[in-house]
Amino acid sequence: MSARVYIETFGCQMNVADTERAGSGLQSAGYELVDSEGAADVILFNSCSVRARATQKLFTRIGEVRSSRLSEKPVIGVMGCVAQLEGQALFDNPSISLVVGTRATDRLPELIDRALNGKNHLIDLDERADGEVWNIPAAQRHSKYVAFVPIIEGCNKFCSYCIVPFSRGRERSRTADDILAEVYGLREHGYREVHLIGQNVNSYRPKSEAGLEGFKGATPFCKLLRATAATGMERIKFTTSFPRDFHPDIVTAIEENENLCDWIHLPAQSGSDRVLRAMRRGHTRDDYLRRIETIKQARRRLSLTSDIIVGFPGETESDLEDTMKLVADCEYDGLYIFKYSERPGTPAARLPDNVSRQEKTARFLALERVQRRIQRRIYEGYLGREVQVLVERDSSRSRTDKTGHSTCHKVINFPGESVALGQVARVQVRTANPNSLYGELLDVA
Repeated sequence: MSARVYIETFGCQMNVADTERAGSGLQSAGYELVDSEGAADVILFNSCSVRARATQKLFTRIGEVRSSRLSEKPVIGVMGCVAQLEGQALFDNPSISLVVGTRATDRLPELIDRALNGKNHLIDLDERADGEVWNIPAAQRHSKYVAFVPIIEGCNKFCSYCIVPFSRGRERSRTADDILAEVYGLREHGYREVHLIGQNVNSYRPKSEAGLEGFKGATPFCKLLRATAATGMERIKFTTSFPRDFHPDIVTAIEENENLCDWIHLPAQSGSDRVLRAMRRGHTRDDYLRRIETIKQARRRLSLTSDIIVGFPGETESDLEDTMKLVADCEYDGLYIFKYSERPGTPAARLPDNVSRQEKTARFLALERVQRRIQRRIYEGYLGREVQVLVERDSSRSRTDKTGHSTCHKVINFPGESVALGQVARVQVRTANPNSLYGELLDVA
């Protein structure tokens, strides 16, 4: 019988994609993937290090698994960003016998084989091998209808608070040929939506123009958007964008191609120029607002979401006011607000963290109140409108409801017992909830 492997994923879409790649490689090597740690011979945690809370959650889960399997000794391994950053130090936890970095995914089967044969404290933090295959079989995807397609990994920006350049390495773009072949394959397998993903997708810079010939564009990413649209994939989204790399031609490409969805995620992080300089973001408030104006002037309405950090070292009440004004000016459809979390090894970790935990919470809540008022108004503006919803799953709150996302990336719930998962439903919005919309099914595409 083949060894059974369970993988639990924390963090971002890139981690989800890495887990898919890991699972694909393990199955090809003869391992069996299981849905529960209780049935596994090997338990892998694909870790996130962006915030301290995510790292703490990882070690809590390892402790829970160890307690539940006291009479057995499964191989427990840590993959991903925490593995890349902590390396050998993870072996201080006696439960951990395998450490696999962010770029060692394809070597996982060999490492597990050695661990199952009695080798302990195995570690691989090396670079990806040249010629690695990024494609993931449809059967190994997290969804049968929506696929994450990495186009670039790593980051060259080195924002002062961010650990990603250290955990993911420098930017490395896939060739357009590889990306487009993957999208064509997903379309053939019935996928209806892809997300082009990366730490900074609009920093995309492949070594070769192969696959982009014949497509216009002010940047390689703009060309890739048009080339991906030409595959005929029904819905195409992308995340995350970096403000100073956000070229107006991205908006033009969206306007030209209906299957490029009407949603842009553009993290601001702060509305204060002083804080932005301390964060080393490389853009000013005015730079950011010029890009937002381009998005707002698009011929079709583009849904806009962002990230904000409150309580960055040295942030004053005046800085917070600047951020709240930026949020009011931008009128985001959705906003992810984070309390600053020190990450050891980053430049910001050397700054005096002089904003107390209580004050960070107060600032979080103040900004959240501003966003809630804006979001309520935007969501109420959808009442009576028709939206196209890709049905992704049964609702967790009602046995008769279905849930999915619109092309503007809003969560839509509706009564849909007769609707199959993976279909696109035309829904008229009847109710605006704080973070989702509820509607009435009109028909199915």
